[in-house]
Amino acid sequence: MAAAGKLSTFRLPPLPTIREIIKLFRLQALKQLSQNFLLDLRLTVGGSGARIGFRDKIVRKTGNLTNAYVYEVGPGPGGITRSILNANVAELLVVEKDTRFLPGLQMLSDAAPGKLRIVHGDVLTFKIEKAFPGSLKRQWEDDPPNIHIIGNLPFSVSTPLIIKWLENVSCRNGPFAYGRTQMTLTFQKEVAERLTASTGSKQRSRLSVMAQYLCSVQLLFTIPGQAFIPKPEVDVGVVHFTPLIEPVIAQPFQLVEKVVRNVFQFRRKYCYRGLGMLFPEAQRLESTGKLLQLAEVDPTFRPCQLSLTHFKSLCDVYRKMCDEDPQLFAYNFREDLKQNKSKNPNKEVHQESCGL
Repeated sequence: MAAAGKLSTFRLPPLPTIREIIKLFRLQALKQLSQNFLLDLRLTVGGSGARIGFRDKIVRKTGNLTNAYVYEVGPGPGGITRSILNANVAELLVVEKDTRFLPGLQMLSDAAPGKLRIVHGDVLTFKIEKAFPGSLKRQWEDDPPNIHIIGNLPFSVSTPLIIKWLENVSCRNGPFAYGRTQMTLTFQKEVAERLTASTGSKQRSRLSVMAQYLCSVQLLFTIPGQAFIPKPEVDVGVVHFTPLIEPVIAQPFQLVEKVVRNVFQFRRKYCYRGLGMLFPEAQRLESTGKLLQLAEVDPTFRPCQLSLTHFKSLCDVYRKMCDEDPQLFAYNFREDLKQNKSKNPNKEVHQESCGL
């Protein structure tokens, strides 16, 4: 029994290693699901020469998890799960879609009675709003709640999932119904660099703006591909998100996303090119000029040169233009392009490929 006035600490009993779990349950990462298992390779940290594993480092960089409630997405064979449990959390909720991993996770649950809750489900559709006690909820203006999201995300899921969660941040629902819930997640290094890229950077993208107008975003460290099995062709970046008290752009998420997406679809062109696609062809030239003038944005800026302040001005002005013309927001130039192609099947229409 713990001494009076002191919190008891929890440590998992000796268990098979992740390699042994993979062998025991004959687990194999599925390429079609972009699965990669994080092994516990050791790295030297600080001047003391101490060595910790990448999984432990992810958990340490998340912050103090003592008595915290943690939501882990995609636990797989349970590598990071172990590190979270050893951080003395109050409760760990894991959501795993792949049934092959459930026996190994159940082994961890048996070793940590009352600590680990396993849900067989899809993180893209799982409803977390009522998963934790209501007493954990905080006002948005207060410090973040004692809830953390941690995940080694499959590459195929990471981008749609973070866009979904960013929309949840904007609406203050989903995981953020509890307040400004913090997230520590893994991404392909290239995606991690896009999420954290500053104005003017070559990596500046749609993801950069969408993440940074809603959150403080920090690239914590990089994990080499050799730390995973099977070894991916790229390294992995660990990114930490803390929702801002006030978003940089005070407009609906879908409006901001539409403006940002249109700007970056022609990332090598001047910004007026992409912004023009917000408007029907008949009024495109005049309306694009009006948008840029009222927003006080140089039409010859490249997309990567536009700051969050520029995007705020563009979104605010576009919102006013949509209020004046209720049909404007529904306009989709791609649908317009498809209709033109069907009307003129022999006419070649060139469109530059776009990326995130």
